[in-house]
Amino acid sequence: MGAIYEIGALCALDEALQGLDLTQLHHYVGVSAGSFIAAGLANRVSPRELCASFIENDSSAGEVFDPSWLMMPAYSEFARRALRVPKHAARALWHGLRRKSFTHALEHLGPLLPTGVFSNDEVDRRLAQLFTRSGRSNDFRQLGTRLTLVATNLDTGEAAPFGRRGWDHIPISKAVQASSALPGLFPPVLIDGQSFVDGALQKTMHASVALDEGVDLMLCLNPLVPFKSSARIPRIADGGLPAVLSQTFRSMIHSRMALGMKHYERAYPRTDIVLFEPDQRDAELYLANTFSYSRRRELAEHAYQQTRAMLASRRSGLGVKLARHGISVRADVLDDTSRRLVVLPRSRARVAGAVTSLHQVLDELGRAIHCDPARAA
Repeated sequence: MGAIYEIGALCALDEALQGLDLTQLHHYVGVSAGSFIAAGLANRVSPRELCASFIENDSSAGEVFDPSWLMMPAYSEFARRALRVPKHAARALWHGLRRKSFTHALEHLGPLLPTGVFSNDEVDRRLAQLFTRSGRSNDFRQLGTRLTLVATNLDTGEAAPFGRRGWDHIPISKAVQASSALPGLFPPVLIDGQSFVDGALQKTMHASVALDEGVDLMLCLNPLVPFKSSARIPRIADGGLPAVLSQTFRSMIHSRMALGMKHYERAYPRTDIVLFEPDQRDAELYLANTFSYSRRRELAEHAYQQTRAMLASRRSGLGVKLARHGISVRADVLDDTSRRLVVLPRSRARVAGAVTSLHQVLDELGRAIHCDPARAA
């Protein structure tokens, strides 16, 4: 979900912000799904090329990265746990009979549970193929720019900034695999004898690794926000455990990010910080089935159009901030309603356009109410 939203949003930013080349930035920082995007941009893979590879599965654009690979069962993890069954089952039986306690027996069966359901080994293999092509590199030290991909050391709970000194010998593809290894879904990634999982567990943004170097402009892209219930989805709990877990995870990482952004603004007053993220009322993104090929195209298009609408609504304030860095917001691009990221069936394109227009109207109404409540009433 994060990668799909970020690709759509980046394509909109790439078109609308003149004077900014997203493949020529000074430092890229990626966490979780953002590590895949950051690694691609640092390797001079443009947002449109990422879209062709990840969203449209266009082999003519280069290596195709199919998200369905992430649904492959973690057979090796299942096998490792299965080998432990005799030992732990006997121990559980012994403690259960001796203490006559079912709960004590269950405690000894915990190590039999797999640490992840799906394998993400393909992330490492496929990205290694992509980043070893001519003009690209799978080695942090050979890139023409700075790249930091953050994972979490499972045994210490500390952040692991792959790409920084002491961490830059790890292949970029392996760092992406570790940074995006969400616990419960994917097994921890073993690197140099240590286990690493999703970088979002420790922090959401990890922008300080770039801010400490004195960057003057930081662009942040956050794909996951908590959903605000609406008439379409009045109660999150009606969606069962997956919906509750999704909302919980979104709320946790977003609240930490909000605190982090306030800290960045206080600690780095000379840096202009711009945050792009979805509308919390956006049910399309919240209800998405990201493993459907046709749905991925619709969601990327949706993110593209929503970002365009957001840029249009923030044009004046954002334009002033970006102008200090030689970047301008292209009004002609944002006013061109015929622009599309991918080709959708005509009926779906009309619906997407209507939703975008509705959000623009709501944004304008919200600003009017905020600026002049009496006049808006």
